[in-house]
Amino acid sequence: MNKLKHKTVFITGASSGIGKASAVAFASEGANLILTARRIERLKALETELINKYNIKVLTLQLDVRKLSEVKKAVNSLNGEWRNIDILLNNAGLARGLSKIYDGNTNHWDEMVDTNVKGLLYITRTVIPLMVERLQGHVINLGSLAGHEAYPNGNVYVATKFAITGLSKAMRFDLYDKNIRVTSIDPGMVNTEFSEVRFSGDKEKADKVYEGIIPLCAEDIAETILWCATRPAHININEVIITPIAQASVAFVNRKL
Repeated sequence: MNKLKHKTVFITGASSGIGKASAVAFASEGANLILTARRIERLKALETELINKYNIKVLTLQLDVRKLSEVKKAVNSLNGEWRNIDILLNNAGLARGLSKIYDGNTNHWDEMVDTNVKGLLYITRTVIPLMVERLQGHVINLGSLAGHEAYPNGNVYVATKFAITGLSKAMRFDLYDKNIRVTSIDPGMVNTEFSEVRFSGDKEKADKVYEGIIPLCAEDIAETILWCATRPAHININEVIITPIAQASVAFVNRKL
């Protein structure tokens, strides 16, 4: 794990959930962090916590990945050693609503496509050239089991995650000769703020998603991300699908545990 010491990790959506857990995991191994999210107050609190606990360097940037101008401004503002990004964790993403395609809220569709697909593209397009210049790096995309299997009422969210699966595979073709690794981490059910966001803050409805099972937690995914990031230099972990033991597929879940 000491191979991460003094490496620079750029994380989107770092204010909560898998992004925050990943920040803690990388910090615990001595990596320096560029943390981005819209909720700057959460980032600042995390920055203080990680610096005090792990004695690392942390740079926090308020950033909405849906806005290309903000992405360019944030990345272009990086100076000195902060430009030497070793690992990019494209974590920012969300789901909104759960409805038939003919009942869908088009504002929800726009938010999912803009965040999950275009946001990832904007960040990737802006950060990867810094890796190409140095002929080294690792891009880790946070996908989903929903990027491999559709499920009822998931339509547009599923489409965005299928896009991430395809993009991750296509990136390998673009970057394999640049000494840049590309990994897609595709979890099943993870108990974070994900379902609360999907149901617009309805915690009771969100809790029912995980009722009767032991879901994955953010730390489980962070540990997996860390493992992928610390493989020997000649190894690329292309894709990891990880689910709770009670989940056999997106829609097939044993709720008797």
